[in-house]
Amino acid sequence: MGVVSQIVHQGGCNVLGLNKYIYGLTQIIGTTTGHVKPVIDMHQRKTKMMRESDCFIALPGGYGTLEELFEVISWAQLGVHVKPVGLLNVNGYYNHLLSMIDKAVQDEFIKPFDRNILVTASTVKELINKLEVSDSVCLMKLS
Repeated sequence: MGVVSQIVHQGGCNVLGLNKYIYGLTQIIGTTTGHVKPVIDMHQRKTKMMRESDCFIALPGGYGTLEELFEVISWAQLGVHVKPVGLLNVNGYYNHLLSMIDKAVQDEFIKPFDRNILVTASTVKELINKLEVSDSVCLMKLS
């Protein structure tokens, strides 16, 4: 996350770090870039992230990344936000996850329209281009 935030900040974009506040100290690992706000718990972190973000992009990661990804997807599905949700599928990292989502659509657990909430690409440039033209499926759903 540190390298990504540094590159984004160097590109002239706003960077906001939402770090957990523990025992009077804000938990910070590594070098900080941009503005850092302390949060009390993960729920507050995700709520602030949802309010402050223009869009969501998940990079390859573990349980925490998956949990946050599915939360912003479900929030979009429920109309809690109307922001684009992107998944950077570097070297096919998320291929099996995407197959599982497609299987859920096939088995009618996810509506085909809602499958389009998640915008995917294998390169940063391709993902940014797709997100810029997506106009967010959520916006189309609400109109």
